[in-house]
Amino acid sequence: MGEKVVATRAELSDRQLYRRKLQSCQDALERMLREGRFDRPRAMMGLEIELNLADEQGLPLMSNEQVLGAIASSDFQTELGRFNIEVNIAPRRLGGHVLEELREEIDTGLRYADRQAAEVGARIVMVGILPTLDLDHTGLESMSRNDRYTLLSDQILAARGEDIALDIEGVERLAVESVSMVAEAAATSLQLHLQVTPDRFASVWNAAQAISAVQVALGANSPFLFGRELWRETRPVLFQQACDTRSAELKAQGVRPITWFGERWVDSALDLFAENLRYFPALLPICDDEDPVKVLASGGVPKLGEMRLHNGTIYRWNRPVYDIADGVPHLRVENRCLPAGPTVADTLANAAFYYGLVRVLAEQPRPVWTRLGFAQADRNFHTGARYGIESTLQWPRHGRGARGTAPVAVTDLVLNELLPLAHQGLDEWGVEPGDRDRYLGIIEQRCVRRTNGAAWQAAVVHRLREQYGMDRAASIATMTRRYMEYMRTGEPVHTWPVG
Repeated sequence: MGEKVVATRAELSDRQLYRRKLQSCQDALERMLREGRFDRPRAMMGLEIELNLADEQGLPLMSNEQVLGAIASSDFQTELGRFNIEVNIAPRRLGGHVLEELREEIDTGLRYADRQAAEVGARIVMVGILPTLDLDHTGLESMSRNDRYTLLSDQILAARGEDIALDIEGVERLAVESVSMVAEAAATSLQLHLQVTPDRFASVWNAAQAISAVQVALGANSPFLFGRELWRETRPVLFQQACDTRSAELKAQGVRPITWFGERWVDSALDLFAENLRYFPALLPICDDEDPVKVLASGGVPKLGEMRLHNGTIYRWNRPVYDIADGVPHLRVENRCLPAGPTVADTLANAAFYYGLVRVLAEQPRPVWTRLGFAQADRNFHTGARYGIESTLQWPRHGRGARGTAPVAVTDLVLNELLPLAHQGLDEWGVEPGDRDRYLGIIEQRCVRRTNGAAWQAAVVHRLREQYGMDRAASIATMTRRYMEYMRTGEPVHTWPVG
C-alpha cells in the first residue's frame, strides 16, 4: 500500500499548499538527478508478498490483528482488509544463490507464521484472490484499523461523489452496484523491487511495462471473485474499479484512473513523477515540515515526503520509487502486476523470470519498446490478465519493421524467445546456474502443461461441479481447501492433481 501514515482528518493540509510542496519535491528530485546524487549500481532486489487469512474450512477470517500479535515479527505488517497481512523480505544483492536463499527464508518465515496463526484459529493462504471471499466480507467493518486506510477510503468516495460499482465481464459477469474500497483488499500481490541507477531507470521501467502482459498471463492466480469466475487474473480490473475516483462524466472526459498502466514509454524517472503531479489530485494532502530545496542546499538528503505519499496513492503496475538507505538516495522500479502464490517455489520462479528477462530487454540495442506501441502493450496487459496462460499477445516479430507485431500464443513466446533471454539475464546477474535452471524450469513446465494457479483453480471447480454435482459455493470451498493443502507441500502448481 505504499507509504504508511498516521494522520487524522484535521491534518489534511490545504491543497494549494500541498501542491506547492509537491512541486518543491519535484524540483529537488530534478536537481538531484542532474547533479548525480544517487547511489552507485548495487544490483539490489527485494520482495513483498500480500497474504490472505482463512479458517480451516478455507473461509475468510477477519483476524489480522490477532495473527500479527501471534507472529510478533516486524517483517509481517497489516494490510487494507482484516483478512490480509503482508510480509516484507529484506533487500539483497542479485547473484549467487540468492534464489535458493530467498526460498529458504520465505518458506521458513511463512511456515512459522502459519503455525503461529493456527494458534489463533487462522491459516495463511498465498493466492491472488481468496476464492471463498464474498461481498459480505468487504464492508467497512472489514477494514483494518489504520488511519491511512480510513482516510484513503473517505477521500476516494469524496473525489468520486457516488458509490463505487463493479461491473466485470469474464467467463461470467459480476455486477455490483455499491462496494466499499475494502473490495480492493481482495487483490493480494507479489511486489518485486529492483534498485536501478537514474540512467538505467527508463530502460528498466519500459522493459518491465512491455513484459507485464506475459507476467500476468503466466502467473495468473485470481479467477474467482465473489463466487463468479471472471478473468484468469481478475486483480487488475478489480483494482481499477474498486479504487476509481472518477464519475462516469470524468471517465467520458478521459481523466486518468489512479490504477493505471500508463500512456507512454518514458525517458526518465522524472517523467513518471511529473505525470503524477500533472494528472492526479492528492488523495492524502498531508504536509510535513521539510523544505527539500533547503535540505539540498545544506548538503543533506531530502525525504520528499509529499512526493512519496502522493506516489503511493497512484497504483501503477510498474511504480517508480524514491527511497533512502543508509543516508543515500536511490531509485527503484517496483513491479506490482503479479498475484501472490500459489507456492514459494512458484513465487521464486516468477521472480527469476522477471529479473532475468528485464535485465536483457533493458540492454538490447533495439529495445522491445521501440518496436511495440505503448497502446498495444496496454492491450496486451489486459489480454494477459483476462485469458491467462491461454492468451495470444501481439509481439514484435523479426522482419516486420520498426513497429511490426504479430499474434503469438504466450506459451510459444515464452518457450521460444523469452525464456532463453531470462536464462541469459540471470547469468548476467551472476545467479547460480543450478538455481537458475530450477526456477526457470518451473516457468517452462507451466507453459508445456499450460497450467498455472488460475487454470488449476478453474479446472478443479469445473470437475467438482460436473462430476460430483456440487453447487457453486461448495465446489469453490472444496477447491480452496485443496489449494491450501497443496500450497503447504511447496510443490509448484503445475504438479498439482486436478482430480
